[in-house]
Amino acid sequence: MTARRSRTAAKPLTLKDAYETEFARREMERRAREEAQRRQQEADMAGAEALLAALAADPEFLKTLELTADRRRYTVALDHERFRISAYFEAGTVNLTLSDKRLAASGASVPRRQETVEGAPEALRVIAQFLVDELR
Repeated sequence: MTARRSRTAAKPLTLKDAYETEFARREMERRAREEAQRRQQEADMAGAEALLAALAADPEFLKTLELTADRRRYTVALDHERFRISAYFEAGTVNLTLSDKRLAASGASVPRRQETVEGAPEALRVIAQFLVDELR
């Protein structure tokens, strides 16, 4: 007895089919990467905004210490006439830099200390340490 052919027999695979399948797979991966990157950027921006809010929560304290706080995209800066503390949010980490403005001949600040932490609360703790060291 011979096997009957099914009317729904599988269509033979062609180069076009393989190409379209591969193209669709790569497109899905690209979209997933872009979405993950967008979510990470949103988280970094939220961290920078939270840190700025914590720094600027008491304007009188900043004024007493002669400090100004501002944010540009993912970077939060705390400025004094002698130094700058900057916190750059990237990929879930915060890169903190303490720079001395007095050592710079061109007006740019010269990095003296750097530290990397996770999140705005840790960044706030390190910024407080930097301030105590600079203002004592």
